[in-house]
Amino acid sequence: MWEVADDALLAAFAVGDPDAAAAFVRRYQRRVFGLARSIVEERELAEDLAQEAFVRAWRHAASYDPRRGSVESWLLAIARNAALDARRSRRPPGHHVVDGVDRVLDSADDPAQTVERRDEVDRVMTAIRQVPPLQRRAVVLAAIGGWTAKEVSEREGVPLGTAKTRIRSGLLALRDLLDAATGDAEGVR
Repeated sequence: MWEVADDALLAAFAVGDPDAAAAFVRRYQRRVFGLARSIVEERELAEDLAQEAFVRAWRHAASYDPRRGSVESWLLAIARNAALDARRSRRPPGHHVVDGVDRVLDSADDPAQTVERRDEVDRVMTAIRQVPPLQRRAVVLAAIGGWTAKEVSEREGVPLGTAKTRIRSGLLALRDLLDAATGDAEGVR
């Protein structure tokens, strides 16, 4: 069964051939699991997502079109989408910058560290508020919310390149604002 071409193996898998199913899973299990694990990071969840990817592949094998790419790229796209869906669904509703700030502040052991961190957080928040609104939203979603540029693109309804530009421009503006604030603070001392 190992010598069978990918598309023939997928076709046999789709009609329920148990040997084809076993060979198909063996052929791709490491890559599918590795991709899922790189996205969700939790081993158990990645195992579940890998299994889900193979189930989706079995259900949708008839939609595979070899003109659009290899079986491997098709399967990995299914796995990637399943993992991204899982990661999105695990985000707490109403996730805000403030949630992250509170976690940073709560993790300080020493009251002096809490004061220092609060000052740093205030400085960063002041700078973020000065970044242009579209760039600010992209930076907050990407840098603090952990969203990919593609997810920002989809959420904002803009092309991927635009989302990437907003993130990069926003980060550069934030860096410049923080550098300026640091320079001002050093001049006062």
